[in-house]
Amino acid sequence: MASEKPSVLIIGGLGYIGRFLARYIHENELASEIRLVDKVLPQLAWLPPEFETACSTDKFIQADASKEQALARIFDRPDGKEWDFVFNCGGETRYSQEDEVYKVRSLGLSLAVGREAAKRKVKCFIELSTGMVYKPTSSPSKEGDKIKPWSKIAVFKLQAEEELAKIDGLNLVIVRLPHVYGPYASQWVATALCMARVYQALGEEMKWLWTKDLRTNTAHIDDVTRALWAVAAWYNAGKANWDAKSMGPIPIFNVVDKGMTNQGTVAGIIGEVFGIETGFQGQLLSNLARLNMDSVVDDVNDDVLGPWADLLADAGITRPGPLTPFMEKELLKDTDLSMDGSRLETVVGFQYQKPAITKELVEEVIESYRRMKWWP
Repeated sequence: MASEKPSVLIIGGLGYIGRFLARYIHENELASEIRLVDKVLPQLAWLPPEFETACSTDKFIQADASKEQALARIFDRPDGKEWDFVFNCGGETRYSQEDEVYKVRSLGLSLAVGREAAKRKVKCFIELSTGMVYKPTSSPSKEGDKIKPWSKIAVFKLQAEEELAKIDGLNLVIVRLPHVYGPYASQWVATALCMARVYQALGEEMKWLWTKDLRTNTAHIDDVTRALWAVAAWYNAGKANWDAKSMGPIPIFNVVDKGMTNQGTVAGIIGEVFGIETGFQGQLLSNLARLNMDSVVDDVNDDVLGPWADLLADAGITRPGPLTPFMEKELLKDTDLSMDGSRLETVVGFQYQKPAITKELVEEVIESYRRMKWWP
């Protein structure tokens, strides 16, 4: 019976995770109705063809969910019923923005939609957060471990987590993510791949700051979308195996693959895929760089942006999509992104289909860029 399936609202529905979640729900016929909300129009969102049906205009509302006056239009349904599941995939995902940007677009957005979801008695509200909220230690962080956010995104995501937890009547689940990669990914994995393409063209060695052991944990987008749905369904079915005494009143889950990805993992894969030498600056040189990180980052960007533009020009690419080798200073910290995802497996019974980043999965990412004519 279609009527028994949950209705789903995805805030930030055209973002990277939002669009894959929409497609997963659509292809597996999991929802009775789905609505995507985003401030970007589908025509401007670099949507690959396989997302056109899942993210079609009849399912889409253009709105800024951080604005109070937009909430009725976002949440109201023609039949007068309320949404069963609300996934908040929205918020500012760019690094190195001013605090005010995160305050409005991440924290403000989360609280606006969270309060509205509570008021309307939504059955499950899933807030996406980041593993960068944890205090980095030598062992992978579990959900109850010490918190010390180390990126601006994480500072405001943590505030959102804490404020949402105080909202009366909000059926909240928090999901903390590592670096999410997969086809069409921008940001972390894309930056490394674009840089590797430049070093390949220059015939030079690609060197990372710090050491091969710096942890940069990952999760594949397909596992992330499956996990988001699994968590919502688990919550809605009665939160089996959840012990509020030992685990806390609000369910929090790390979604992270089992590969314990570090810089060495990524360097090894990139070396193989591109046929280039890769290495590490080591602690001494890296510590010197730390004293002058702004100019180090500027130098790296100066070195790669020109050749990248040349590669695009030579390939006749005028619209490279979201890809760039531009390196964000916040991503060059010697801070471990290291998470333990076992709670999701033991409590929810989730199983990862892509338990580690591999050469084949990275080649799939590059292939997706080629299909979109983004890749030189």
